[in-house]
Amino acid sequence: MNDIDPAQARDALSAADHAEQQTLANVGLPRMYWWCMAAGWLALGAIGQFGPAWLVTVATVAFGVGHSVVAQRYLDGRRGSRRLQLSRTAVSRRVPAIVIGILVGLVAITIAAAVALNADGTDHPTIWAAVIVAMIVGFGGPEIFATLRRWLHA
Repeated sequence: MNDIDPAQARDALSAADHAEQQTLANVGLPRMYWWCMAAGWLALGAIGQFGPAWLVTVATVAFGVGHSVVAQRYLDGRRGSRRLQLSRTAVSRRVPAIVIGILVGLVAITIAAAVALNADGTDHPTIWAAVIVAMIVGFGGPEIFATLRRWLHA
């Protein structure tokens, strides 16, 4: 170790920092998480369209509880890969806030889409709104998450 000059040490530290940044950039939630959320969104849309108000309430609470249980395991963003598990200190504390923000945004999109579709006279606007959001979640969830992490430096 005594034979390393300062330039080599800087290069080694730079390479290690670059590898760490690449690893953290790949941290995320598994794609299955997003598809399960999309399926839950579709189920809530169908229940909201055809079910009684009490069932909509129970289903919404059940979806929230189910998401909370799953979130305790995945929401920290450390389990994006089977090959990699980072320490809690390596992953930004903003990751849970980003996912919650995504959920709030998806709820707003669902409501806006359902209102717009209903005003347009579409049959079953709640289901169609749920389909739109489920497609956004299933196909774009990981990319939305990664983009927001990049924008918020999380």
